[in-house]
Amino acid sequence: MDRSQLLAQVPLFKGLPVPDRAAIAQRMAERAFGAGETVFRQGDRGASMFIVVAGSVQIFLPNNGPSMARLPLKTVEKGDYFGELAILDDKPRSASAETTAPTVLLELTREVFIADVIASPPAVLAILGEMGERLRDTNALLSQRAARDVVKEFDDRLTWGQRLADRVAALNGSWTFMLFLLALSAVWALANRVLAQPFDGYPYIFFNLLLALLVALQGPLIMMSQNRQAEKDRAQAANDFNVNLKNELGIGALLRELREFRRETRERLAAPGADAGSSRGRSGFAG
Repeated sequence: MDRSQLLAQVPLFKGLPVPDRAAIAQRMAERAFGAGETVFRQGDRGASMFIVVAGSVQIFLPNNGPSMARLPLKTVEKGDYFGELAILDDKPRSASAETTAPTVLLELTREVFIADVIASPPAVLAILGEMGERLRDTNALLSQRAARDVVKEFDDRLTWGQRLADRVAALNGSWTFMLFLLALSAVWALANRVLAQPFDGYPYIFFNLLLALLVALQGPLIMMSQNRQAEKDRAQAANDFNVNLKNELGIGALLRELREFRRETRERLAAPGADAGSSRGRSGFAG
Protein backbone atom coordinates (compact mmCIF):
# COMPACT_ATOMS: atom_id res chain seq x y z
CA MET A 1 0.00 0.00 0.00
CA ASP A 2 1.48 3.36 -1.05
CA ARG A 3 1.31 6.50 1.04
CA SER A 4 -1.59 8.03 -0.86
CA GLN A 5 -3.76 4.96 -0.30
CA LEU A 6 -2.82 4.96 3.39
CA LEU A 7 -3.82 8.63 3.73
CA ALA A 8 -7.16 7.85 2.08
CA GLN A 9 -7.99 5.64 5.08
CA VAL A 10 -7.27 8.41 7.60
CA PRO A 11 -10.41 10.47 8.42
CA LEU A 12 -8.43 13.73 8.48
CA PHE A 13 -7.47 13.34 4.80
CA LYS A 14 -10.56 11.73 3.28
CA GLY A 15 -11.88 15.11 2.12
CA LEU A 16 -8.81 15.94 0.10
CA PRO A 17 -8.76 15.50 -3.68
CA VAL A 18 -6.57 12.64 -4.90
CA PRO A 19 -3.83 14.93 -6.37
CA ASP A 20 -3.58 16.96 -3.16
CA ARG A 21 -3.47 13.80 -1.07
CA ALA A 22 -0.71 12.40 -3.26
CA ALA A 23 1.26 15.65 -2.97
CA ILE A 24 1.01 15.58 0.83
CA ALA A 25 2.08 11.93 0.89
CA GLN A 26 5.23 12.80 -1.01
CA ARG A 27 6.11 15.57 1.45
CA MET A 28 5.71 13.39 4.54
CA ALA A 29 8.88 12.04 6.13
CA GLU A 30 9.21 8.34 6.93
CA ARG A 31 10.65 7.45 10.33
CA ALA A 32 11.56 3.98 11.59
CA PHE A 33 11.64 2.97 15.26
CA GLY A 34 12.59 -0.19 17.08
CA ALA A 35 10.47 -1.78 19.78
CA GLY A 36 10.37 0.21 23.02
CA GLU A 37 11.62 3.48 21.52
CA THR A 38 10.11 6.83 22.47
CA VAL A 39 8.39 8.82 19.72
CA PHE A 40 7.77 11.85 21.93
CA ARG A 41 7.35 12.64 25.63
CA GLN A 42 4.71 14.52 27.55
CA GLY A 43 5.60 18.20 27.67
CA ASP A 44 7.67 18.19 24.47
CA ARG A 45 6.98 20.99 22.03
CA GLY A 46 5.04 19.31 19.26
CA ALA A 47 5.04 20.43 15.64
CA SER A 48 3.99 17.29 13.79
CA MET A 49 1.56 14.37 13.74
CA PHE A 50 2.23 10.74 12.86
CA ILE A 51 0.49 8.00 10.86
CA VAL A 52 1.33 4.37 11.56
CA VAL A 53 2.49 2.52 8.44
CA ALA A 54 3.55 -0.64 10.26
CA GLY A 55 3.87 -1.71 13.90
CA SER A 56 2.09 -0.21 16.90
CA VAL A 57 2.50 2.69 19.32
CA GLN A 58 1.20 3.02 22.87
CA ILE A 59 -0.04 6.43 24.04
CA PHE A 60 0.27 6.82 27.81
CA LEU A 61 0.57 9.23 30.70
CA PRO A 62 4.01 8.82 32.32
CA ASN A 63 4.44 8.11 36.01
CA ASN A 64 4.98 11.16 38.18
CA GLY A 65 6.56 9.36 41.11
CA PRO A 66 8.50 6.21 42.04
CA SER A 67 5.37 4.47 43.35
CA MET A 68 3.10 5.37 40.41
CA ALA A 69 2.83 3.31 37.24
CA ARG A 70 2.26 4.92 33.88
CA LEU A 71 -1.32 5.01 32.62
CA PRO A 72 -1.90 3.55 29.13
CA LEU A 73 -4.48 5.55 27.16
CA LYS A 74 -4.67 3.77 23.80
CA THR A 75 -2.68 1.72 21.32
CA VAL A 76 -2.54 2.89 17.71
CA GLU A 77 -1.78 0.46 14.90
CA LYS A 78 -1.48 0.46 11.12
CA GLY A 79 -3.64 3.15 9.54
CA ASP A 80 -4.18 5.02 12.83
CA TYR A 81 -2.80 8.46 13.58
CA PHE A 82 -1.75 10.31 16.73
CA GLY A 83 -0.23 13.61 17.84
CA GLU A 84 -2.63 15.66 15.72
CA LEU A 85 -3.35 18.17 18.52
CA ALA A 86 0.19 19.50 18.26
CA ILE A 87 -0.31 20.72 14.70
CA LEU A 88 -3.65 22.31 15.60
CA ASP A 89 -2.78 24.30 18.74
CA ASP A 90 1.07 24.30 18.75
CA LYS A 91 1.16 23.43 22.47
CA PRO A 92 3.24 20.89 24.43
CA ARG A 93 2.40 17.23 24.11
CA SER A 94 -0.31 16.11 26.53
CA ALA A 95 0.90 12.49 26.65
CA SER A 96 3.87 10.31 25.74
CA ALA A 97 4.18 7.82 22.86
CA GLU A 98 6.32 4.68 22.77
CA THR A 99 6.55 1.91 20.21
CA THR A 100 5.57 -1.60 21.29
CA ALA A 101 7.03 -3.28 18.18
CA PRO A 102 9.29 -2.33 15.26
CA THR A 103 7.34 0.56 13.78
CA VAL A 104 7.35 2.74 10.68
CA LEU A 105 5.67 6.16 10.90
CA LEU A 106 4.86 8.93 8.46
CA GLU A 107 5.47 12.37 9.95
CA LEU A 108 3.37 15.34 8.85
CA THR A 109 4.75 18.68 9.97
CA ARG A 110 2.63 21.66 10.94
CA GLU A 111 3.88 23.70 7.98
CA VAL A 112 2.78 21.08 5.44
CA PHE A 113 -0.53 20.63 7.21
CA ILE A 114 -1.34 24.34 7.16
CA ALA A 115 -0.17 24.87 3.58
CA ASP A 116 -1.87 21.87 1.95
CA VAL A 117 -4.68 20.63 4.21
CA ILE A 118 -6.25 23.80 5.60
CA ALA A 119 -6.56 25.20 2.07
CA SER A 120 -9.19 22.56 1.22
CA PRO A 121 -12.71 23.24 2.61
CA PRO A 122 -13.71 19.53 2.53
CA ALA A 123 -10.58 18.68 4.51
CA VAL A 124 -11.39 21.37 7.07
CA LEU A 125 -14.89 19.95 7.52
CA ALA A 126 -13.43 16.46 7.92
CA ILE A 127 -11.01 17.73 10.57
CA LEU A 128 -13.77 19.51 12.48
CA GLY A 129 -15.93 16.39 12.36
CA GLU A 130 -13.10 14.19 13.63
CA MET A 131 -12.28 16.59 16.45
CA GLY A 132 -15.97 16.80 17.40
CA GLU A 133 -16.22 13.00 17.56
CA ARG A 134 -13.18 12.76 19.81
CA LEU A 135 -14.56 15.51 22.04
CA ARG A 136 -17.83 13.57 22.41
CA ASP A 137 -15.89 10.43 23.33
CA THR A 138 -13.95 12.37 25.95
CA ASN A 139 -17.13 13.91 27.40
CA ALA A 140 -18.76 10.48 27.54
CA LEU A 141 -15.73 9.08 29.36
CA LEU A 142 -15.66 11.91 31.89
CA SER A 143 -19.42 11.75 32.46
CA GLN A 144 -19.27 8.11 33.50
CA ARG A 145 -19.42 7.58 37.21
CA ALA A 146 -16.25 6.02 38.59
CA ALA A 147 -17.66 5.64 42.12
CA ARG A 148 -19.62 2.41 42.53
CA ASP A 149 -20.89 0.38 45.44
CA VAL A 150 -18.71 -2.60 44.58
CA VAL A 151 -19.59 -4.41 47.82
CA LYS A 152 -23.29 -4.37 46.94
CA GLU A 153 -22.53 -5.51 43.39
CA PHE A 154 -20.40 -8.32 44.80
CA ASP A 155 -23.10 -9.40 47.24
CA ASP A 156 -25.74 -9.43 44.50
CA ARG A 157 -23.74 -12.07 42.61
CA LEU A 158 -23.43 -14.49 45.55
CA THR A 159 -25.14 -17.88 45.40
CA TRP A 160 -27.32 -19.19 48.22
CA GLY A 161 -24.50 -21.47 49.36
CA GLN A 162 -22.07 -18.57 49.59
CA ARG A 163 -24.61 -16.49 51.48
CA LEU A 164 -25.16 -19.37 53.91
CA ALA A 165 -21.42 -19.73 54.45
CA ASP A 166 -21.11 -16.00 55.19
CA ARG A 167 -23.97 -16.14 57.69
CA VAL A 168 -22.46 -19.19 59.43
CA ALA A 169 -19.05 -17.50 59.59
CA ALA A 170 -20.63 -14.34 61.04
CA LEU A 171 -22.55 -16.42 63.61
CA ASN A 172 -19.43 -18.35 64.65
CA GLY A 173 -17.68 -15.15 65.57
CA SER A 174 -20.41 -13.86 67.86
CA TRP A 175 -21.24 -14.10 71.58
CA THR A 176 -24.58 -15.61 70.59
CA PHE A 177 -22.90 -18.74 69.27
CA MET A 178 -20.61 -19.04 72.30
CA LEU A 179 -23.50 -18.69 74.76
CA PHE A 180 -25.53 -21.19 72.72
CA LEU A 181 -22.75 -23.80 72.96
CA LEU A 182 -22.41 -23.26 76.72
CA ALA A 183 -26.15 -23.58 77.23
CA LEU A 184 -26.34 -26.67 75.01
CA SER A 185 -23.52 -28.34 76.90
CA ALA A 186 -25.16 -27.62 80.27
CA VAL A 187 -28.57 -28.88 79.09
CA TRP A 188 -27.00 -32.01 77.54
CA ALA A 189 -25.12 -32.90 80.71
CA LEU A 190 -28.10 -32.16 82.96
CA ALA A 191 -30.48 -34.20 80.83
CA ASN A 192 -28.20 -37.24 80.86
CA ARG A 193 -27.85 -37.00 84.63
CA VAL A 194 -31.52 -36.69 85.60
CA LEU A 195 -32.98 -39.15 83.07
CA ALA A 196 -33.45 -42.75 84.23
CA GLN A 197 -32.04 -43.99 80.92
CA PRO A 198 -29.49 -41.43 79.64
CA PHE A 199 -29.18 -41.29 75.85
CA ASP A 200 -25.51 -40.16 76.03
CA GLY A 201 -24.00 -40.84 79.43
CA TYR A 202 -20.71 -39.57 80.73
CA PRO A 203 -18.18 -38.96 79.08
CA TYR A 204 -20.76 -37.83 76.46
CA ILE A 205 -19.20 -39.57 73.43
CA PHE A 206 -22.06 -38.68 71.05
CA PHE A 207 -21.93 -35.02 72.13
CA ASN A 208 -18.16 -34.95 71.50
CA LEU A 209 -18.77 -36.41 68.05
CA LEU A 210 -21.24 -33.62 67.28
CA LEU A 211 -18.75 -31.00 68.45
CA ALA A 212 -16.02 -32.54 66.30
CA LEU A 213 -18.27 -32.45 63.24
CA LEU A 214 -19.16 -28.84 64.02
CA VAL A 215 -15.49 -27.85 64.25
CA ALA A 216 -14.68 -29.74 61.02
CA LEU A 217 -17.39 -27.86 59.12
CA GLN A 218 -16.61 -24.49 60.64
CA GLY A 219 -13.06 -24.35 59.31
CA PRO A 220 -13.86 -24.56 55.56
CA LEU A 221 -16.88 -22.27 55.93
CA ILE A 222 -14.82 -19.61 57.66
CA MET A 223 -12.05 -19.88 55.03
CA MET A 224 -14.60 -19.54 52.22
CA SER A 225 -16.03 -16.43 53.84
CA GLN A 226 -12.58 -14.93 54.42
CA ASN A 227 -11.61 -15.53 50.79
CA ARG A 228 -14.73 -13.71 49.62
CA GLN A 229 -14.00 -10.88 52.01
CA ALA A 230 -10.51 -10.61 50.51
CA GLU A 231 -12.07 -10.42 47.03
CA LYS A 232 -14.39 -7.67 48.24
CA ASP A 233 -11.42 -5.74 49.63
CA ARG A 234 -9.54 -6.05 46.33
CA ALA A 235 -12.59 -4.89 44.37
CA GLN A 236 -13.05 -1.95 46.74
CA ALA A 237 -9.36 -1.03 46.43
CA ALA A 238 -9.58 -1.16 42.61
CA ASN A 239 -12.67 1.06 42.66
CA ASP A 240 -10.95 3.54 45.00
CA PHE A 241 -8.00 3.65 42.61
CA ASN A 242 -10.28 4.42 39.65
CA VAL A 243 -12.03 7.17 41.61
CA ASN A 244 -8.72 8.72 42.68
CA LEU A 245 -7.34 8.43 39.16
CA LYS A 246 -10.36 10.18 37.65
CA ASN A 247 -10.14 12.93 40.26
CA GLU A 248 -6.42 13.32 39.58
CA LEU A 249 -6.98 13.62 35.83
CA GLY A 250 -9.77 16.11 36.40
CA ILE A 251 -7.65 18.24 38.71
CA GLY A 252 -4.77 18.09 36.23
CA ALA A 253 -7.03 19.29 33.42
CA LEU A 254 -8.36 22.07 35.65
CA LEU A 255 -4.81 23.19 36.51
CA ARG A 256 -3.85 23.24 32.83
CA GLU A 257 -6.87 25.38 32.02
CA LEU A 258 -6.01 27.72 34.90
CA ARG A 259 -2.40 28.07 33.71
CA GLU A 260 -3.61 28.79 30.19
CA PHE A 261 -6.07 31.39 31.52
CA ARG A 262 -3.30 33.11 33.51
CA ARG A 263 -0.99 33.11 30.49
CA GLU A 264 -3.64 34.67 28.24
CA THR A 265 -4.48 37.22 30.94
CA ARG A 266 -0.81 38.25 31.25
CA GLU A 267 -0.50 38.53 27.46
CA ARG A 268 -3.58 40.73 27.23
CA LEU A 269 -2.42 42.96 30.06
CA ALA A 270 1.02 43.29 28.49
CA ALA A 271 -0.37 44.05 25.02
CA PRO A 272 0.07 47.67 23.75
CA GLY A 273 -2.92 49.87 24.49
CA ALA A 274 -4.08 47.75 27.41
CA ASP A 275 -3.20 50.44 29.95
CA ALA A 276 -4.85 53.13 27.87
CA GLY A 277 -7.99 51.06 27.44
CA SER A 278 -8.07 50.38 31.16
CA SER A 279 -7.69 54.09 31.92
CA ARG A 280 -10.53 55.02 29.60
CA GLY A 281 -12.69 52.36 31.21
CA ARG A 282 -11.98 53.70 34.65
CA SER A 283 -12.62 57.30 33.55
CA GLY A 284 -15.91 56.40 31.95
CA PHE A 285 -17.03 54.54 35.04
CA ALA A 286 -16.15 57.48 37.26
CA GLY A 287 -18.14 59.81 35.04
